[in-house]
This record gives sequence, structure tokens and C-alpha cells, in this order.
Amino acid sequence: MADRSPYPVSDQDLVGAQAVDGAASARAAVLDDAHTGDIVGALGKIGSHDLPPRHPWTKRLLALLAIMGPGLIVMVGDNDAGGVATYAQAGQNYGTTLLWTLPLLVAVLVVAQEMVVRLGAVTGVGHGRLIKERFGKLWAGFSVVDLLILNLATLVTEFIGVSLALSYFGVSPFVSVPIAAAGLVLMTVSGSFRRWERFMYVFIATSLLVFPLALMSHPHWGQVGRGLVVPGVSGGLDPAAVLFVIAIVGTTVAPWQLFFQQSNIVDKRITPRWVNFERTDTTIGAFLTNIAAAGFMVAAAFAFAGTHYAGQFTNALGVARGMAHEIGPVAGAIFAVLLLDASIIGAAAVTLSTSYAVSDVMGAKHSLHRPWREAKAFYGSFAAMVVVSAAVVLIPHAPLGLITEGVQALAGVLLPSAIVFLLLLCNDADVLGPWVNPRWLNAVAVLIVAVLVDLSIILMVSTMFPNLDVVASSEVLGAATVVALVVSGLGSLRRGARAPHPERAHRDRWSMPRLALLDPPVWSVGRKAGMWVLRGYIVLAVALLAVKTVTVGLGH
Repeated sequence: MADRSPYPVSDQDLVGAQAVDGAASARAAVLDDAHTGDIVGALGKIGSHDLPPRHPWTKRLLALLAIMGPGLIVMVGDNDAGGVATYAQAGQNYGTTLLWTLPLLVAVLVVAQEMVVRLGAVTGVGHGRLIKERFGKLWAGFSVVDLLILNLATLVTEFIGVSLALSYFGVSPFVSVPIAAAGLVLMTVSGSFRRWERFMYVFIATSLLVFPLALMSHPHWGQVGRGLVVPGVSGGLDPAAVLFVIAIVGTTVAPWQLFFQQSNIVDKRITPRWVNFERTDTTIGAFLTNIAAAGFMVAAAFAFAGTHYAGQFTNALGVARGMAHEIGPVAGAIFAVLLLDASIIGAAAVTLSTSYAVSDVMGAKHSLHRPWREAKAFYGSFAAMVVVSAAVVLIPHAPLGLITEGVQALAGVLLPSAIVFLLLLCNDADVLGPWVNPRWLNAVAVLIVAVLVDLSIILMVSTMFPNLDVVASSEVLGAATVVALVVSGLGSLRRGARAPHPERAHRDRWSMPRLALLDPPVWSVGRKAGMWVLRGYIVLAVALLAVKTVTVGLGH
């Protein structure tokens, strides 16, 4: 596609756009001038002064194609090596009875990432930087260090996926892992955002192979339909099933997604005028990633139903070999390719989220538009994470299984704080102005956050205390959450509706002022107490998880 605007702009529109951009640029909060200018995407280009098209639909479609990328990549990247293994295990061990979790997760992803879309487009600043400016250096350091540790462990699991996928074809990990690591670095440090995004689109297109794989398993569509709409678990809701449902949620919602998409939106130069297009990008990505997840469940469910493989999940390589035995060698090869593809795109997004966050907090230049020599800290942190993670996978007798299990528990520990910060920022009028959350969205978001926090706590505690009665604990925690939500809702009704922002009618002309011009947020006693409780929970949980991991690793 040619590098030009997908629709013409009249002189009158251009003058209006320049006036808007001129007013916005005087208040711009962007920290890297590479984050301003034309939107140059994999499938098109939009000039910095272009206005959103109103009609015809062809112009809107071309604009959407140029905008698309951040939402699609973060969602498809969420189906990484761990996700593929989890969904395949769900199908192999539970058939189609866990498909109902996926439609619910579409709503969770859309609500959470839509808030991220607004933060990125309106502020022009990454998630880590906003946390630093609005909550202080301590919380920023806390969040970024936690993200670094979690993402480093997650990246190890991605290289485990690479090694397992190519082991199916007889390639040694000592060959596959270094080649994958080098490829990740080379396609990221090219100095071209468009080139990097086109690489991602190749992996996204490859991920569509899951659909023919599902068809090769000869699914019974009536059974699939029941699995999607009728909640239940094969064998009953025992502690193992509860934990597995939580694992599905944990592999679908992760802290790195918030950091990645917000910074990638900023890096792609998406402004408030294009928010609705990026919302569409995110929604399409959420549906695609969950339909693909259903494809993995369906493929494993029907490939292994009635065979000795049913209920006997070992790892992703075992799934590939089992499919080759039950369906045919082509199916096994496709699953292995999908695992490799998921590992690479997941590794790219997870690592980049860390580089964005670290550079954001440090104030270093961080843009895929910049060549290596202009953003050495940004690209250097990316390369360092890749090299370290790849090296861990190649260590003889490394506890890779323990690392994989620990990643889910650690993500569960860190998810509550990430979501809480997201909600606080999206209700900060100084940051988002007329783009702050409406009351109804806060109600939906708080409900989702409460459920995610409960699930995260259960997953984390059950990892450390395997003998815990998970079902009973879930019931107690759920009842406490309902009471807390009712009390919170009554308090919100007493406070009344939020007054509309004076500039709400002209939201597309509003952007966050420079961070130095913002007044520091005023914290109530209740908010301070809540943040200290959250901080204490995270410190205690991470400490207990570390002790548990070490004792298991030592064989105790």
C-alpha cells in the first residue's frame, strides 16, 4: 500500500486540524519527539494533520487499517506459549466444558484495554511514566521492577515454547533458542516502526492456522455450542478445576498488556482524534484472540476424546505428538508451528513492554522509529532480556517447569496493583480531563477488577498452600467481595453523579498538559490506607511465593 493518507483532506479541514494540533502541541506531554508526526502503520499512513473520515465507509476502513496494530498485537500476543499450552490442556483434560470462560474474557479484555487506549492516546505518555508522576518514584520503581521480574520469567517460558516447538521437528534447543533470540532482536532494532509492525502481522497471519487445525479434529458443533453457553466443568467443580479456571483467566489478563499497549499507542502516534479506531482495533483483537483460544480447546478436545491421551496432558510437545498420532502428521506439525509462532509474538510483546516501561521511567528515548544509535538504552534493555532468558532455558537441569508454574502465580500477585493503578489513572481528571471514566464504566470495571483480584489471590495462595480448600476459600472470598461491592455502590450513590467536564463536547481537541504543569493528586485518608494495604499485600505475597519456589526447587 502506498505511503499516503487513505482519504483526501480539504483546505478547511487542514486549517482546522493544524489549529487543533497547534493548541495541543503547546501542551503536549510527550517525552520523545519521535512520538509525534504521521501515523505510519503496517497497512497504511495517516498524516499528522488529517482528520477522521466521516464517510464513505471505504475511507473509514482504510483509516482503520492504518491505525490497527497495538490492539491486535497485544491481544494475539496474549495467546503466547503459556496460553497455547493452557488452552490445549483445557481441551485435553476437560473437553469443551470450559469454553464458556472465553466469551466472558472478551468483555474483561475490552473493558481493561479500552481504558489503556484512552490513557495512551490522550496523554501521549507511557504507563510507567504516569505512575511515576501521579503516585511517586517509589510506586513507579515498585511497578517497573515487578514488571521486569515477571516479564523476565514470562520470557523464559516463551523460549521454552520455542525449544519444545522445534524439538518436534528434531531441532536441538541449542540451535533453536539462539536463532530465535537473534531473530527477535534483529526485527526489533531495525529503526522502523512500520517494519516491526509488518513482522508482527506475519506472525498474526500465521496464528490463523489454528482454525484449520480445529476443523481437522472433526468437531461436533452442537457440543461446541453447549460448551460456549452452558457453564460447567467435566468431572465437577473440584479444587483442581477451580484452579484451572483461574489459570485460564491468568493467562488471558496480564500486567504487561497494560504497559505494552499504552506505550505502543504513543509510539504509533495515535492521538485522541483516532481513539474510536483504536477501540475498534482492540475489540477486533479481543474477539480474535478468544476465538483462537477456543480453536485450541476444540482441537485438543476432539482430537483426544475417547483416547488414552484424554485427561493426560504433559506439555505442549506432548500435545503436538498426540495430535500427530490421532489426527495425522500434518496436524502435529501445525500445532508445533502455532506454538513456535505464539512463543515469538509473545516474546516480542512482553519484552518490548519492559523496554518501554524502563525507558519511560528513566526518561530515556524509547521509540521503534529510532535507530539503535539514538535509543541504546531502549534497545539495549530489550536485547539484554532476550539474551538472559534464552540463556536460562539452555542451562542444564534448569527448573523450567517450576519457572512456568511460578509465572502464573507471580502474575496473580501483581495483577491487582496493575489494575488498581489503571482505574485510578482513568479517574484522574488532571490526566484525562473529559476522557475520564463515566460512572457506569467504573461500576463495570470495579466488578471486573474485584473478580480478577479474588481469582489472583486464590491462585497465589493455593500455589503456596497446596492443601488449601480452594472451593471453600472461593466461596468465602466471593461473599466478602459482594458485601464490599454493595457498600461501595451505596457510597457512590450518596456522592451523586459526576459533573461533566466543561470540554467534553470537544474531547478530540483535548490532550493532557505537560506533566510538570499538573498539580499533584490529593489523596484521601481512605486512598492512602488502601494503597498501603495493597503495598503490604504485594510485598508479603512475593516474599511467600519466593520462599515456596525455593523450597520446591530444593525438593522440600
